[in-house]
Amino acid sequence: MAEPAVFLIHGLGGTQYDLGSMHKRLKNAGFVTYSITLPGHGGQPSDLLGVRAEDWLEAVRVKYREIIGQHEVLHVMGMCMGSLLAIETCKREQHSKGRLVALAPPVFIDGWSTPWYRDLRHLLYHVPGVADRMRVDEEEPYGIKNEQLRGIVRAKFERGDAFAYSWVPLACIREVDRLRRYVKKGLARIPCPTLIIHAREDELTSLRSANFLVEHIGGGKRAGQARMVILENSYHLICVDNDKELLAQRTLEFFGVGDPGQGARGDDPGMTPAQIDALLAEARGDLERGDFGALYRRGIPDFAWYQPGHHRGSGIFRGAKGLARLQAWAGGLAFTALGTPVHNAGMTVMPATLCSGSLVSHGVLEFTLRQGRLLEARWFPDEAALEDAHFGGEPVADGPSAAEKALEAAAALSKTLSKSPGEETLLRLYALYKQGSVGDVSGERPGLLDVVGRAKFDAWASRKGLAQEQAIKEYAALVQQLKAAEAQTAEA
Repeated sequence: MAEPAVFLIHGLGGTQYDLGSMHKRLKNAGFVTYSITLPGHGGQPSDLLGVRAEDWLEAVRVKYREIIGQHEVLHVMGMCMGSLLAIETCKREQHSKGRLVALAPPVFIDGWSTPWYRDLRHLLYHVPGVADRMRVDEEEPYGIKNEQLRGIVRAKFERGDAFAYSWVPLACIREVDRLRRYVKKGLARIPCPTLIIHAREDELTSLRSANFLVEHIGGGKRAGQARMVILENSYHLICVDNDKELLAQRTLEFFGVGDPGQGARGDDPGMTPAQIDALLAEARGDLERGDFGALYRRGIPDFAWYQPGHHRGSGIFRGAKGLARLQAWAGGLAFTALGTPVHNAGMTVMPATLCSGSLVSHGVLEFTLRQGRLLEARWFPDEAALEDAHFGGEPVADGPSAAEKALEAAAALSKTLSKSPGEETLLRLYALYKQGSVGDVSGERPGLLDVVGRAKFDAWASRKGLAQEQAIKEYAALVQQLKAAEAQTAEA
């Protein structure tokens, strides 16, 4: 078939509905979609007893080989355990006819809600019969940050009509652990471009998983082969949580869809014409002053500026980190002659002229907006070569900085502590982590009745003004100190 296709793989204990509305979004964007019900799924949790990791891998391989020859382009996409199966399949099959998307891949099971004794499960695996008899129950927050949706899921579990199993045998977790070990090996052999989408607050698996994949896929030989998108307002089930729209847009964008909003349920921006005009007037003023900081504040947390061409300023500048990268090279850049905007549902285009020193570049600006916020902005110059010659240099690859990697590695190490530190030390860890990952504290101080929230706020506020890289260094040093002290105690 000439149409491109996507093979979607669901997670442990779930169904194809783990991926939310992605089937519909992909179909509306022109893709043929395929899915699979993994062995042991679609019935009762007890059906998982006796199913091995090899059974899941074989089922995915059979389906993959059935459809790979039917399309010139086939992308592979998986959620949670499904993302591990997608990664391992692309590795073993040397998938090169499309791209790979891994959603919330649990390479490490070390999220914030996993207990410190989680690794003790490996000991239970060796006790005859225990892994088959013990069960792991689905518990709050059910992988969902959105409170309304979480309430619906809770009610479904209570009624027994949930879309996923309410528990799985410990023996099944053992097979997931075996699959995780397979995935960690040989990632350099994956030949296809890869996108990892992961929530910062994933309660099951930390950003350490995403960082590990980005660092090892391609083995460093193909720079930029793997990249990640971090979601700021979701837990583990990112396809149905607060960031589901961002996830869909980034996925479609990665698959080469010209309009990432294509396939959405509706193009209604949720704004009156007057509200649209007011927001655009403010954005125009920001651009005329060259004030990108103000422009980003009018956007969603994941707001992105798209700068085309091939020079040191080319690329996608998303969120706070993207703004910092943009401001590093765009000093003195501003837009003039912003013409009359033309609205089409949630999108607006207007003629404009980019000015930077001696450069005068004519083109078109495109804004996507919804519910009073900017989603993204794109610049389309008439002659991109003029900007390439003016700015010079090579595009800077996006991805986690060395400091960000160090912070996540230290955070992952802190989860291996066998005993929780004292309250004062926990507050120090919290304050340094927040200062290193976010920067200075913001918002209102919690009230007197919120004792814990108030203490955490005050601890973070005490680090105000401390450079983020310095905060990361102090955080990592404190974690290492705690690990060393723990080792000394064990030896004694």
